[in-house]
Amino acid sequence: QVRLMESGGGSVQAGGSLRLSCATSGYTGCVAWFRQGPNKEREGLAAIYSRTGDTYIADSVKGRFTISQDNAKTTLYLQMNKLEPEDSAMYYCAARVLFTTCSDYSQPYTHWGQGTQVTVSS
Repeated sequence: QVRLMESGGGSVQAGGSLRLSCATSGYTGCVAWFRQGPNKEREGLAAIYSRTGDTYIADSVKGRFTISQDNAKTTLYLQMNKLEPEDSAMYYCAARVLFTTCSDYSQPYTHWGQGTQVTVSS
């Protein structure tokens, strides 16, 4: 059973940085970061195919956010720089098997963490 647990959220001022972590129990499929802000649709931000390390970053956060995993492939990271108030949201880690490219967010991610809140103040 895949168990995902996020950590690292918090409050930060605009322009600051945060690094989110997700314990993945060594899952070797697609693992991704999503976020959902108040009154907004859930948005896929970044994904990694854990087996190979191939990464995908959404255009909306490219240049500011980076996804990575540790060498043991048990922890997923999302490094977030130059944060803006619009980045305030609940951030989730999710996983699914690889049947299409990991950045194909139209395909449902089947395992989810409980989320970690990020709040960016101006």
